[in-house]
Amino acid sequence: MSMENRDGWIWMDGQWLPWREAKVHAMTHTLHYGLGCFEGIRAYPTPTGPAIFRLGEHVERLFESAHILGLAMPFERADIHEACREAVRRNGLDSGYIRPLVFLGAEKAGVDPLGAATHVMVAAWPWGAYLGDGALERGIRVKVASFARHHVNVQMCRAKSVSTYTNSILACREARAEGYDEALLLDTDGFVAEGPGENVFMVKRGVIYEPEVTSALDGITRRTLQVLADEAGYEIRARRITRDELYIADEVFFTGTAAEITPVVEVDRRRVGSGQPGPVTRALQQRFFACVRGQDAAHADWLTPV
Repeated sequence: MSMENRDGWIWMDGQWLPWREAKVHAMTHTLHYGLGCFEGIRAYPTPTGPAIFRLGEHVERLFESAHILGLAMPFERADIHEACREAVRRNGLDSGYIRPLVFLGAEKAGVDPLGAATHVMVAAWPWGAYLGDGALERGIRVKVASFARHHVNVQMCRAKSVSTYTNSILACREARAEGYDEALLLDTDGFVAEGPGENVFMVKRGVIYEPEVTSALDGITRRTLQVLADEAGYEIRARRITRDELYIADEVFFTGTAAEITPVVEVDRRRVGSGQPGPVTRALQQRFFACVRGQDAAHADWLTPV
């Protein structure tokens, strides 16, 4: 179904609009110049009804992204919290994906955005496995992209900015055109950075490694994984990782709100480990899904009831 032609409701600048009427002008500044930021948030079914996973952290990162990019937020955090909850309710979702977006309007043209008003919208819709049916169970095939992830002084990498995703799109399209499920980006020094929309981890001899968060986004699912891995007794080390280390890793996996915890079973046509999702990945998947589905009382505070 088209993302434009759907039933439902979208929150736009404090008003609830029918889905098909939530439109912006063709001269919208962000459409032309790419200055904006957004979040991806998931709601999950739980025994007591739908709940949003780590809503507070996502809204906080949205405000941090806006601050980094110099966008004055016209709403308070509490307004965005409630809009996300109401988006799930109004659209009748038991589970789904929530998209807050901060963008500049059509009040002016030109690269300098001074004079363009900041607008905010929140939408929610059903969305299953991001990387395809069976990806969570079987794992995916990944290609190292010919495109590098941004240098920290080219793109503000702590912000989840709209413009960052041009780089992601180029890498993703290249990988999928060559028959892979997803891409992996290196930084400008040639070390592993992240996927187009995911953080990456590898397992070697029982230790979990992740790239230093420089050009990569500080993912909220990444933070969740760190907590769950520590509780399960795994050691996590952050350091520079080379692409060939992934080839000889015991396990590799992606994390992200959309991707959740997705095993990577092949990189650049090299089988990772046994070629099947490994035991560490499986154990962390199990712990993660117990949390998001309200089955782990120790982390009930990560869920916001709708």
